[in-house]
Amino acid sequence: MKSLIVEDDLTSRILLQEYLKGYGPSHVAVNGREAVEAVDAALSTGEPYDLICLDVMMPELDGQQALQEIREAERSAAAGSRTPRHSKVVMTTALSDKANVEQAIVSRCDSFLVKPIAKQRFLDELRKLNLIW
Repeated sequence: MKSLIVEDDLTSRILLQEYLKGYGPSHVAVNGREAVEAVDAALSTGEPYDLICLDVMMPELDGQQALQEIREAERSAAAGSRTPRHSKVVMTTALSDKANVEQAIVSRCDSFLVKPIAKQRFLDELRKLNLIW
């Protein structure tokens, strides 16, 4: 499983990297703009991310905006493909307010986890998304 961790907080990045250790390569972006660039690069090589862990509140481009741009990039890349696919996106945030959850769902996230994220809860979500067994 190829993963992208998008998180501006160092502690949260380290935690998610530790959780994903052993499941395949994990790349890191520290803001939404870097995330979109990483996804574009992965799509252009034909090796998209299986999982994107995307923080909601980040500098330059927040997670909600980044998710919209990521989904658009996936749509564009899939236009000429026989097997279009999109990354599973798990939004992570300290904010559990209804507006953030609804916006993430509208933008087509696959899961939404509120921080602090416990390892077992995170791995259970990955199982639900059929990313690990």
